[in-house]
Amino acid sequence: MTAPRIDTETLRRLPKAVLHDHLDGGLRPATVVELAAAVGHQLPTTDPDELAAWYFEAANSGDLVRYIATFEHTLAVMQTREGLLRTAEEYVLDLAADGVVYAEVRYAPELNTNGGLSLSEVVETVQEGLAAGMAKAAAAGTPVRVGTLLCGMRMFDRVREAADLAVAYRDAGVVGFDIAGAEDGFPPADHLEAFEHLRRESVPFTIHAGEAHGLPSIHQALQVCGAQRIGHGVRLVEDIPDLAAGKLGRLASWVRDRRIALEMCPTSNLQTGCATSIAEHPITALKDLGFRVTLNTDNRLVSGTTMTREMSLLVEEAGWTVEDLRTVTVNALKSAFIPFDERKALIDDVVLPGYAAAL
Repeated sequence: MTAPRIDTETLRRLPKAVLHDHLDGGLRPATVVELAAAVGHQLPTTDPDELAAWYFEAANSGDLVRYIATFEHTLAVMQTREGLLRTAEEYVLDLAADGVVYAEVRYAPELNTNGGLSLSEVVETVQEGLAAGMAKAAAAGTPVRVGTLLCGMRMFDRVREAADLAVAYRDAGVVGFDIAGAEDGFPPADHLEAFEHLRRESVPFTIHAGEAHGLPSIHQALQVCGAQRIGHGVRLVEDIPDLAAGKLGRLASWVRDRRIALEMCPTSNLQTGCATSIAEHPITALKDLGFRVTLNTDNRLVSGTTMTREMSLLVEEAGWTVEDLRTVTVNALKSAFIPFDERKALIDDVVLPGYAAAL
């Protein structure tokens, strides 16, 4: 049975929540061009439309390492106070225009210090830019709540420093922690000390796992490091040998039974070779099996996507209904790293009425 088609404007109006979105992967192409000219950084092209196309094509290699390499140019323009303020503010405004009502933005402060800013200055500057964006979005009648996840780069040696920052700024807009970067060969348990520190300080964290590496990465993230969510987690299906029968292995059962959110990013996963098509992406099977899946963009510039586009792809190619979209939106808010009462208010007062009004 084919689900009725939902037009793009209806999808855009639907309230959305995104848990997995990188600040340095979501810049406006025109902003990259302008900021690059200001700092003297050479781009593949100075035409914004051509630059957007270059990003999408360069990231479409099927290789996570090459995908990550495209960030050279966005990071180059995010080394100054001016660059960070602008990109953070525009980040919020772009989400608000896309119907997002709650977002968690993640970035690694250590990657923004080449211009002389300290780690603390980076965090404070980004928070200032996000606050400016939230104020403008609220004034325009499209309020969006944005929390920050600080990342440590798993292949470098400053993960504990990033964890210390998350602890220090948890009452100043930072809501949690993550490790990012090349997954294969850099297991999460390498940074166990940082995760133990975060647990002692009651700071929640998610871990990129089950993308470029399989079940051992997910197992370590959960059972050794204690992650409360999993970034991507696409390869969890390797513990469900018969998706049709729905017989789960022990790790998959643990994830489903304990309502551990999977931060799934369909378009990004196609680009890095973790999935072969939207229609066959594991997000649909896992949703149908009762996992707490969430829908995310990962990197809007690099993947040439938005939350509206991700929803549209699932509707058009995987037969998703509005009820499915509402489910993953509520799932995301249930697992957001903000207090329970704030999550409940967003669900009851914004998301559910918003879906009812849009249809």
